[in-house]
Amino acid sequence: MWSAGCGGSAGPVLLGLLLALLVPGGGAVKTGAGLVTCGSVLKLLNTHHRVRLHSHDIKYGSGSGQQSVTGVEASDDANSYWRIRGGSEGGCPRGSPVRCGQAVRLTHVLTGKNLHTHHFPSPLSNNQEVSAFGEDGEGDDLDLWTVRCSGQHWEREAAVRFQHVGTSVFLSVTGEQYGSPIRGQHEVHGMSSANTHNTWKAMEGIFIKPSVEPSAGHDEL
Repeated sequence: MWSAGCGGSAGPVLLGLLLALLVPGGGAVKTGAGLVTCGSVLKLLNTHHRVRLHSHDIKYGSGSGQQSVTGVEASDDANSYWRIRGGSEGGCPRGSPVRCGQAVRLTHVLTGKNLHTHHFPSPLSNNQEVSAFGEDGEGDDLDLWTVRCSGQHWEREAAVRFQHVGTSVFLSVTGEQYGSPIRGQHEVHGMSSANTHNTWKAMEGIFIKPSVEPSAGHDEL
């Protein structure tokens, strides 16, 4: 069985975070083209299945029993916001453009847990389970994902992949849908190969303006 936690109201928590990002001198913008930067809060859309990366205070009833991660079709769900952060040792100063090939943590805004994967089978497809793990943004070394993209930096209009540092799988969706209590939400899992099921694009969010002008780069991929 699935198990639900006792998290509080999402609205005030999210509003508080967004207000904190928008303090004078914070340099945050809501829309427009540009680069994804460290500290930004955003939603991620799987470009093939058209669902946004999502989590909530509901735990898997099998596998690790950790907080579940899914894909949702709704664009206005507050549980789909993630914050871009560096590893525990730093390396992702607020406002610095995220480089292609850089390892980052994706922290779920409303629960403070990090996007995570490990060697458990996913509930529906038997691929690798993806969960949300940790407390207040601190988990372990299985929370790191490498941003795979073309060029030098992660561009907001470009499709990217997220490859797990510890197990090499790609963050993916292949269309399987859950029943109750999260009926209609899509399974998110890790796959060993790069394909159309694991491309993502930055969507709605609050983006920190780049703290420095990035230099031009050449294609990596």
